[in-house]
Amino acid sequence: MNDRSVEHATIVLERLYEAPPERAFEAWASPEAKRRWFSGPDNELELDFRIGGREWSKGRAPGGHEYIFEATYRDIVPGERIVYTYEMTIAGERFSVSVVTVEFAAADGGTRLVLTEQSVFIDRREEALRREHGWGGLLDALGEELS
Repeated sequence: MNDRSVEHATIVLERLYEAPPERAFEAWASPEAKRRWFSGPDNELELDFRIGGREWSKGRAPGGHEYIFEATYRDIVPGERIVYTYEMTIAGERFSVSVVTVEFAAADGGTRLVLTEQSVFIDRREEALRREHGWGGLLDALGEELS
């Protein structure tokens, strides 16, 4: 029996932050800031924030398995937009490949952030609802970083 499968999903999340767009953007571009809100204190993070640059992080999933996030930046417009592709592996097995667009716009004296992720989840190792929940927590942590 073949257990191979793919699930395609698009996730769109929006947040309003009190910080200006340039500051919200910098929280994605700065390795120090991104380490605080994105990867956590026990995870490893490498960030080369430029078009063609790479981001890599390693951590532990709740079950104890090691996971790796590996991204390549495809488009960067300072203060306005970031586009990157990434894949995730757990215990050495790829379970998703995605394209993410993060848009920053001035709104209500702060920033309106829109994150759109288009994903392929491989062999039922991940699902869109769980990914959306994960992003929600990360964007909430970004809000704490910006406050």
